[in-house]
Amino acid sequence: MAIQIKKTYRGLSPGMLCDEVRGLLQKHGIIVVETESQTYALPSGDTQSRTTLALKTPAEQERNQKEFGSVHILGSPQGETKMLLDMDETLFPQEKLSAFQNDLDFVLGSYEIKW
Repeated sequence: MAIQIKKTYRGLSPGMLCDEVRGLLQKHGIIVVETESQTYALPSGDTQSRTTLALKTPAEQERNQKEFGSVHILGSPQGETKMLLDMDETLFPQEKLSAFQNDLDFVLGSYEIKW
């Protein structure tokens, strides 16, 4: 079964969000691999950024690691940064997910836009 966490932040750079998410996931035993990072020019002259991270299970040997999720981070020129985290909950237990979300909310909660 898949879990999705969606967050929107204001006043937080995409790079900082990427670093914080990577650090928090690694703290909880997830291997995070940056698969893609791009910046796009907009007609207005502003730029928009996109970063994708692959999430892998820890394993003693790299070939035994399983990819079980991804993080997508989009930065807009209006100062909003969006994050979508998708993961397979069978490979990331609920108690670890709750601890990750609590850490994420503690560190970045003041930037989050509540809908």
